[in-house]
Amino acid sequence: MIQNPILPGFNPDPSICRVGDDYYIATSTFEWYPGVQIHHSRDLANWQLVTRPLNRKSQLDMRGNPDSCGIWAPCLSYADGLFWLVYTDVKRFDGNFKDAHNYIVTAPSIEGPWSDPVYVNSSGFDPSLFHDEDGRKYFLQMQWNHRPEAHNTIGSNSHFDGILCQEWDAANRRLIGPVHNIFGGTELGLVEGAHLFRKDGWYYITAAEGGTGYEHAIAMGRSRSVTGPYELHPDKYLLTSKDAPDATLQRAGHGQYVETPAGIPYVTHLCGRPLPPQKRCTLGRETAIQKCVWGADGWLRLAHGGLVPAVSVEGPTDAVTVSPPASHAIFTGPELSAEFQWLRTPEPERLFSLSARPGHLRLYGRESIGSWYEFSLVARRQEHHRFRAETTVDFTADTYQQMAGLTHYYNRFKFHALGITLHEKLGRCLTILSCPGDYPHGRLSFPIGSGLGIGDGRLHLAVEVIDNDAQFFWKREGDKDWTPAGPVLDGGVVSDEGGVGEHGSFTGAFVGMFAFDITGSGHPADFESFSYQPL
Repeated sequence: MIQNPILPGFNPDPSICRVGDDYYIATSTFEWYPGVQIHHSRDLANWQLVTRPLNRKSQLDMRGNPDSCGIWAPCLSYADGLFWLVYTDVKRFDGNFKDAHNYIVTAPSIEGPWSDPVYVNSSGFDPSLFHDEDGRKYFLQMQWNHRPEAHNTIGSNSHFDGILCQEWDAANRRLIGPVHNIFGGTELGLVEGAHLFRKDGWYYITAAEGGTGYEHAIAMGRSRSVTGPYELHPDKYLLTSKDAPDATLQRAGHGQYVETPAGIPYVTHLCGRPLPPQKRCTLGRETAIQKCVWGADGWLRLAHGGLVPAVSVEGPTDAVTVSPPASHAIFTGPELSAEFQWLRTPEPERLFSLSARPGHLRLYGRESIGSWYEFSLVARRQEHHRFRAETTVDFTADTYQQMAGLTHYYNRFKFHALGITLHEKLGRCLTILSCPGDYPHGRLSFPIGSGLGIGDGRLHLAVEVIDNDAQFFWKREGDKDWTPAGPVLDGGVVSDEGGVGEHGSFTGAFVGMFAFDITGSGHPADFESFSYQPL
């Protein structure tokens, strides 16, 4: 049996692609760099990260992108001997406008080399590329309407104004022909994330609806023509948890169809696993998969019946899901371990170095924690509701404007950070910076006040997150026992729903090493190791 989610932690908007016996899933990375995660599997149960293709400045520069902007909803496909990756770089989130620019990159193999991007348009976000049987290609994305009404949808969608379809001329790398608004969704509204596939003479469309929260769903339609009109599925939805508040997998939607080599149908989708009592998804939006069946009426449905996604799903082989082991990184190689990412910038050499001090990850203090431009943070996803992370750091501040340490981080408004700094009376000390969802101000609280004097030498820092609770720890070099640092904090605020609610932000929690120096001098901090262990 396949155990869901198949990609735990922040891995939303899955786009699945099969090439022979190999399956690939591309997921959104938003403001985290490099852009787009692509995982590989042979059995649909066990997945391994193989590449993040948007990894250089000519492809992606997100400096200045607000939180929860950047790379939205990529679409991965294979045709003509190439992998095709379509994605949006969103530059604005708040207000009536979404400045959303759509691009296409290609590669001869999944590992690359991936091309520089070809700009497509900016009409809306969540693009996809459909390769028809006759070789023609069609570009889809939702249409964004900045006005307070929509005219091409069934529901009261406000700014979401239907799914656009236009032919893509691959030879000349441009859109051609008329623009068709082909799908308005259902009365649930907020239609986005559309994908097309063809089967038995029908064009089938799946589209996300209901937003990214607890009303999320996959709507489905079909047509004899690629440009429609599309009739709705008799059940309207392929899957949703919106009417099943006790289901384990909530926020289910935004999916894509795939068949095994033997023709067995599956659909991937995003989901969330909320923790009681506040129903906060501390792991963000994750990727799950469901087995499907084709009915006698020519419509796709979940194999286990109903609309609610299952946690355990029959796989196409006898493989079982194997949980990855705990990870321990030491910084002796020329590159970061694949688990780590940083924020926004294509110039990581300004943030960190693995060669400046051999055997260490050196972070150069840049802008303040949560900056949208240059913030030195190297972190990995939270993948479990309960985990412990540890790091060893060598850092001495020259002023209270410099700090380095360990953080449980979601965005500039939702984080907890244990850091080494300097105090006029305490000297070298530890303090905690906490921002429990204070949007839009980002005001800090200081749970241990001015801090705790620690003297000289390397420090070991740790954080344990147990469901909604987060506790920092520390010890000096040579100490046997760990000492709690400050009170138990609200770890659940480091989540999609923390602060402004489920639609205010929709990425995921990270834990990692940070440094800032708001004097502008780039004061360095050296980290010897980092470990992450599920509890």
